[in-house]
Amino acid sequence: MKPVRAMTEPMIRIEAIAKRFPGRAGAVTTVFEDLHFGVAPGEFVCLIGHSGCGKTTVLNILAGLDTASDGYVFVAGREIGGPSLDRAVIFQSHALMPWLSAMGNVAFAVRSRWPRWSSERVREQCEKYLGLVNLKGAEHKRPAELSGGMKQRVGIARALAIEPKILLMDEPFSALDALTRGVLQDEVRRICVETQQTVFMITHDVDEAILLADRIVLMTNGPQAKVAEIVRNTLPPDRHRDTVHKDPHYYPLRNHLVDFLVTRSRLFNLNAPADYDPRHPPEVAPGQDASRATEAANAPPAERVVVPLRH
Repeated sequence: MKPVRAMTEPMIRIEAIAKRFPGRAGAVTTVFEDLHFGVAPGEFVCLIGHSGCGKTTVLNILAGLDTASDGYVFVAGREIGGPSLDRAVIFQSHALMPWLSAMGNVAFAVRSRWPRWSSERVREQCEKYLGLVNLKGAEHKRPAELSGGMKQRVGIARALAIEPKILLMDEPFSALDALTRGVLQDEVRRICVETQQTVFMITHDVDEAILLADRIVLMTNGPQAKVAEIVRNTLPPDRHRDTVHKDPHYYPLRNHLVDFLVTRSRLFNLNAPADYDPRHPPEVAPGQDASRATEAANAPPAERVVVPLRH
């Protein structure tokens, strides 16, 4: 089980970032602004929001592939200034080099990370991570000989093989069929728990976020999108997609996320809580907060306490 981590020294710290694009006649479009949140070492965080709120732009800024119009992004205490092998990206498509084998694609990344390593050490590193994603026996196949799911496994192995400080995932399972997507979600969950990998992932899929994430960052609709709240996953760390729906906290958590995407994400900018502070987005625990409130309400008068509910 993953231990509880304090957020005193986050691996990723985003402070007041914004993204603006010039338009016609001097107009400026603000995609998002004043975003603040962090990711602890070893934590898996998902970002959810509608198309147009700037999710991929946030990820590209973290990857160093884009720059923020305002604000700062820190990784391991250092402000980022461009791409780095400390940050590995898994894209929606596998992005493999078709002329190289699975082993060759992973080896290319490993040699970039450690150019002085011997061929034997590079091979051992590649075999280790191809084995981790269950591709043993397919090391010498080229992408054209692999299924879509296997190609994405190679992409995951390539990203993990360079042992990045953070793994950035841009909807990596969205193009896969449902069965393959579910299997890969389980594999990623297992690997991240075993390796304590820090992960930041964007997705449209509520169930995917519930299965994978320790916390879920909710963005309002763009333009001028912002972080409305951060949802703590109240399900047990050893959850599995076949049984996760049986947990009593599952439906309160899922309903909270769906309600946000359907209604609150669209109306938040017009009806934000009076005490809303973008520098400290509220953190909520659907299901757990409700359980505590019920316990407090049913307690004997002498023991009854008031439990504030965070919305």
